[in-house]
Amino acid sequence: MKFKVDGHEVYASTGGRPFDKNKPLIIFVHGSGLTHMTWVLQTRYFAFHGYSCLALDLPGHGLSGGESLKSIEDMADWISKVIESVGFKEASLVGHSQGCLVTVECTARYPDKIKTLSLMGGAGAIPMNKELLSLAENNDPKAVDLMMDWAHGPAGHFGGHPVPGLYHINTGGMLAKSRTIKNTLGVDFRACDNYKNGFEAAKKIKIPTLSILATDDKMCPVKEGKKLADLIEGSKVDIIDNCGHMMLLEEADRVLKVLKNFITKNYPAKKVIN
Repeated sequence: MKFKVDGHEVYASTGGRPFDKNKPLIIFVHGSGLTHMTWVLQTRYFAFHGYSCLALDLPGHGLSGGESLKSIEDMADWISKVIESVGFKEASLVGHSQGCLVTVECTARYPDKIKTLSLMGGAGAIPMNKELLSLAENNDPKAVDLMMDWAHGPAGHFGGHPVPGLYHINTGGMLAKSRTIKNTLGVDFRACDNYKNGFEAAKKIKIPTLSILATDDKMCPVKEGKKLADLIEGSKVDIIDNCGHMMLLEEADRVLKVLKNFITKNYPAKKVIN
């Protein structure tokens, strides 16, 4: 699906079903340098069970036009504009990694627009390794390789992708290299490194919130995810064992099970399609 925000074309996957304005909306926000493709399994389930789904390509990423937004705050405002641009007044948000920073900030800024918040591999701050940040900003492909190696847990390095024929690390690398590294990954990493408002934003959130964390997440460790969750009133935490930061790919089925139980309970669909 394509539509425009601020004069630039935006691409979003709808999970294999036509976009329907009469069904509750779920927006999925990807991590640094990635695209809508990371959400294939999750969006397909919700799209076939009574929801309208938008797995977005952020500006300058994947199939979306424009330039990459340079701050988490700008990305949060942009998500609010997406909701309006597709004709909705409210949505449920799901974010991964950088997408968690974006959705937390968006929810704090626009509380009346957001019904539930689901965070995967999230933290209140994501300071970047200086060497990794430098590699990304200098367009060095090594930045992608290091990120994907660091982001996957032990199981992710051995394959077992839920989609036959795909391999976790190669898939992630393919996504991260879909545009110029310095203009996507480099800009995203810098935005994460600059963002300091996560914990204050979390204190303002008063809606049902889920944090899915992983024991082998080196990028956003469990203790950091819990620190963020503790600041959100009534936040629920689910921890996945033997899994890394790319949980939505490494443990796609487990993540989907937790996610669907949370969203269907707190943001029920009006009509279920079997």
